[in-house]
Amino acid sequence: MDRHKRRPKIKITPARVIAAGFAAAILIGSGLLMLPVSVRAGVTLRYIDALYTSTSAVCVTGLIAVDAADTFTAFGQTVIAVLIQIGGLGVTSVGAGIIIATGRRMNLRERNVVREALNFDSGSGVRRLVKSIFATTAVIELAGAVLSYPVFARDHGALHAVGISVFHSIAAFNNAGFDILGGGTNLIPYRDSVLLNLTTCALIFFGGIGFLVIREVGEKRFRWRKFSMHTRVVLSVSAVLLAAGTVLLKISEGDSLGWLDAMLFSFSTRTAGFSTVPLSGFSNAGLCVLNVLMFIGASPGSTGGGVKTSTFFALLRGIRSAATNTGESAFRYSLPRSAFRKAAVIVMIGLSVVLTGTFLISLAEPALPLRDVLTEVVSAFATVGLSTGITPTLGTAAKLISVAIMYMGRLGPMTIVTVWYFSLGERVSYPEGDLVIG
Repeated sequence: MDRHKRRPKIKITPARVIAAGFAAAILIGSGLLMLPVSVRAGVTLRYIDALYTSTSAVCVTGLIAVDAADTFTAFGQTVIAVLIQIGGLGVTSVGAGIIIATGRRMNLRERNVVREALNFDSGSGVRRLVKSIFATTAVIELAGAVLSYPVFARDHGALHAVGISVFHSIAAFNNAGFDILGGGTNLIPYRDSVLLNLTTCALIFFGGIGFLVIREVGEKRFRWRKFSMHTRVVLSVSAVLLAAGTVLLKISEGDSLGWLDAMLFSFSTRTAGFSTVPLSGFSNAGLCVLNVLMFIGASPGSTGGGVKTSTFFALLRGIRSAATNTGESAFRYSLPRSAFRKAAVIVMIGLSVVLTGTFLISLAEPALPLRDVLTEVVSAFATVGLSTGITPTLGTAAKLISVAIMYMGRLGPMTIVTVWYFSLGERVSYPEGDLVIG
């Protein structure tokens, strides 16, 4: 038999289309940011920093190698905002939106790509789902911009305040964490603004729970008993993590962190990356809490990253089931049989990426403290954007490693696996062996 006939052929799968789409958006974005019209006069921008910024925007991370306000013109900032919007909605959703806008019908392959990107189970109703995603995004971001405007208008001219408000709303809803306030201050100048903090938290929350959950809550008119298991899990786990995060951060940091600060950070760790207090002053206990919350992240089908709330829930339920010899159930539903196995795989891949990334950046930047490197890597993988301030100091090698981590974090562990995995199917069956566990 000819050996060449047994070689697996590279197939165009939804996972590979998604991966290629994000890569293309990043490269195009980096090219646009390098244009003279994008960079302020007198500012020199290296390509590695343009690539880093583009990756951070498309992957809705918010880690910055250069300050967006001090480095880029209004055009460059608009490019970043567009990249954030594309990254948050998803490259495939944007592509599907363009197809719908032009009046062309999506073929089966295009529907499958969108379905996988949004974690949508059904192959039907994709067109309606994409329309609802765009409408929901527009309404929420407009509301966020309107509520943010009075705060920014106090310190900036009317037109500039409009631009800042729109940019902030886009960044917050898409869980990106970028700002165009200048000086690398993020939201520190508005630490005491209750309106801006609450608006930001609301935008982060809606962006982090997922479009499917938002749609179902609206369709079921906020009736808990009619919600699906997925929606109940997402809302309950999100509420518990937000409340626990707020309390634990307040306990960890004491008087140096107010309750409003602690609440914003708890919301921000859902992969948003906004901060009202510099992370460099956080205790080890506080950073530990942040890292755990960041790693868990947002929910499936959302603008955020991390291993996802539903994964965390399925993992805990699976561990409980194994320890107590009881069934895996919640909210009067049985969990899918593959839920625990899939959750364990996702968490292990995530931990592998974080540990490997931490090791490599520590090799490239041996002078940096381990806690700062670990926080940076977790933030990059979970597409959060929180940093102790080391990002601008990273060398080219460390930045490239961070770019790769952000890219993998935005795609998600399962997509990463299916991008390169080839299988011709099992041709041989083996007898079951003995293996001692625990």
